Amino acid sequence: MTVITVPPMSAAVIKYPRIVARWEPNARGRLEQAALELYVERGFDNTTVAEIAERAGLTERTFFRHFADKREVLFGGSADLLAAMVQTVAAAPKSAAPLDAVAAAFEAVTPIFEERGDVVRIRRSVIAATPELQERELIKLASWSSALAEALRGRGVREPAASLAAEAGVAVFRTAFERWVTDERRRDLTRYIREGLEQLKVIAGGG
Repeated sequence: MTVITVPPMSAAVIKYPRIVARWEPNARGRLEQAALELYVERGFDNTTVAEIAERAGLTERTFFRHFADKREVLFGGSADLLAAMVQTVAAAPKSAAPLDAVAAAFEAVTPIFEERGDVVRIRRSVIAATPELQERELIKLASWSSALAEALRGRGVREPAASLAAEAGVAVFRTAFERWVTDERRRDLTRYIREGLEQLKVIAGGG
């Protein structure tokens, strides 16, 4: 699969309120914000956990209560997203085609992306600028495909249809996400997912 690389966003473009107080609520959110600031300013590889904790006004010990390592700031929520998608596939109407069930799963989690749009866009720029993180992102997407295929098999979809539908659904989402994240008009992510799904069906039908 092709990895789309974009240059990291300039720190001058992104303004964050500085956080200096200690032991305030929402330590995880403060650590995430501090990490993203530093990843943009210095690059992921040049940022340490100690620097993230210091920027957030917290301790390294507090950081490791919330994140296994500095990569998990960017990937920590993927398991929850996947769980929601698998549940959506399992609950889809029996009449739903496999690919439609997978597309519905991605649509179900679009509010999470849209509510955190600015953070999602910064996260994407950091990943795109770091080969190690690009590889991790591909591994994440592969795990999503495997889990969605398993959910389809649980609905009685046989192979290779289950794996093909899951892989195609992930491809539709990746394309839709790239269109959405670079769309200055801020149109709905769901719109791009549906457009991609329809275009895939046209292609598959020989159109």
